[in-house]
Amino acid sequence: MAKRPTSKTTGIKDGASQGELKGADRSAPSEILESWVDEHAGYLFRYAIPRVRDHHAAEEIVQETFLAAMKALESFRWKSSPRTWLIGILRHKIMDLFRRIDRKKETESLDVSDPTIDAWFDSKGRWIKAPEDLDPVALQERADFWVIFEGCLETLPELQAEAFSLRVMDDVESTEVCKVLSISSTNLWVLLHRARARLRACLETKWFNLNCGEKP
Repeated sequence: MAKRPTSKTTGIKDGASQGELKGADRSAPSEILESWVDEHAGYLFRYAIPRVRDHHAAEEIVQETFLAAMKALESFRWKSSPRTWLIGILRHKIMDLFRRIDRKKETESLDVSDPTIDAWFDSKGRWIKAPEDLDPVALQERADFWVIFEGCLETLPELQAEAFSLRVMDDVESTEVCKVLSISSTNLWVLLHRARARLRACLETKWFNLNCGEKP
């Protein structure tokens, strides 16, 4: 398993402390970025992993994020937190990665008919039966749930996972998702439909059934 990006792997030297960052001269971008790498690289790596589903790719895309941040540092007005700004850059890097994928290699049929979908969703895309004891707020605080969720996400076909990551996890507009993935709006609907169905089936087995009766 690849190690999370650090100031060494990004090519940026070990950096300043948090206190030094606050008083840093903005004419010295390397000092600011050094501190940001140490403080935020791990978070960005964990953000990227479930979306790109490859440790090496996640490490590279985080490195690209910091390099892009260094070039654009003068445009950062300190009105938002550095992490929020870096996440914005990372999200665009992830979309750029998805754009570069050769869609001609995709072999998955986008036919709407699918037994898994029919079993879990109605004709309008709504769950026929929601998972029992589903408390989204509580689940947000369950680290063990997200480990299982990421494992389930990794089982999805590549295009399904990318569509789900962009539209559902990152709330990218449908029109933009279609442009990034070079698909139609109908194809996007089918991909999201299938992704939700398969994630639900996986979570039913690996989380909800195993945690039946347990209160988060």
